[in-house]
Amino acid sequence: MSELAAPVDHRALLRWRTAVFAIFTASGLSIATWASRVPAIKQALDIDNIQIGFVLLLAGIASIVGLSLSSVILARFGARRGMFVAMVVVAVGVATIGVGTDALGSYGVVVLGLALFGLGNGSLDVMMNVDGAAIEKQLGKTLLPLFHAFFSFGTVLGAGIGVLAVAWGLNVLIHTGVLAAVILIIAIVSIANVPARAVAMDPNPSGEPARAWRERLHESLSAWREPRTYTLGIVMLGMAFAEGGANDWLALTLVEGHGADQALGAAGLAVFSVSMTLVRIAGGPLVDRFGRVATLRVLAAAAAVGLVLFILAPSIPLVFVGAALWGAGVALGFPLGMSAAADDPARAAARVSAAATIGYIAFLCGPPLLGFVSEHIGLLNTLYILVGLIIASGFASGATRPLPGSHVGEGRRDGHRPTADEPSAL
Repeated sequence: MSELAAPVDHRALLRWRTAVFAIFTASGLSIATWASRVPAIKQALDIDNIQIGFVLLLAGIASIVGLSLSSVILARFGARRGMFVAMVVVAVGVATIGVGTDALGSYGVVVLGLALFGLGNGSLDVMMNVDGAAIEKQLGKTLLPLFHAFFSFGTVLGAGIGVLAVAWGLNVLIHTGVLAAVILIIAIVSIANVPARAVAMDPNPSGEPARAWRERLHESLSAWREPRTYTLGIVMLGMAFAEGGANDWLALTLVEGHGADQALGAAGLAVFSVSMTLVRIAGGPLVDRFGRVATLRVLAAAAAVGLVLFILAPSIPLVFVGAALWGAGVALGFPLGMSAAADDPARAAARVSAAATIGYIAFLCGPPLLGFVSEHIGLLNTLYILVGLIIASGFASGATRPLPGSHVGEGRRDGHRPTADEPSAL
């Protein structure tokens, strides 16, 4: 049997799945660790909002650079070693933020830490999805939505730890130092349980002569020449844009567009986030029952209806209903686009890398553009752009139909459920 299709034994597969759950969680944890201490960093360094905005912009640019470099890293090191290196870079970046804030009092060192943090997380985002997609193929069922739910768990955990750190009077240096150590420990333990796989472009996974890394790089970049990559990109772009738009603008739109107070604005964002997380938890079984295409089309319709309700609702309770539908509707576009990109195991790493890059660039760069547009037409009217992108995503969702020979995400409309003897029973 070729290594591309070689199965992993039951216990090793469970360890592998748990390890990647932990990696997704660590990524979310790192983001919330930084975000939760922004006020303390601003106060400690005595900087203004423009300077905070600059480091946020730099972190976003560094993340995009990391996304772009992911193809090179996959080709040179493979997903297993690449994820470890990326997590080390993230941990060093988080720790450097603390050193710059409290030990050195240096804005420049904090900027350096944010650059390392963004670079590492951007690369890690692609590679952990490549490995998550490989696990899907081993299990024969949809799992990427659940992996993304663990990322959400990480952000919630990180925010909670941030609240405790502030309540206990811990400075940024101690807080980020401890969390950097935790991320590094997760990296060491997790990677030890991630097998080397040809599908993840890991070099020499079975003792065979290694291919030249330039050959692997050529393979990694090949997905950009395939039309399906761009159609999947439309699916992911629309949903990622709508998700990022909610993260950045939902609370403010509630306050400025609907006249709610700041507490209700934060509550509206919480409703969106909880709804999205719950659908990601339940998403795998739904997709395995109804299929990717049908699920995405129904969710796109729900998101579009929810967003229009959010814009036009005459009362705050209806606005909250709209926010819940908006969150539920956009929950699966990104992970299912990743899953679809991985349908052919031999090309999974290249295609997931390309699709992830499109989605993450939309997530990072799209929402700031809404701010510029809103200056001319207002925040509520600007959200109609997201409605249009969601509708386009729904129409393009046919591209997620499983390729011939792939059964993950095709649905089981006959009501069949896997038995204990089938791989997907894990």
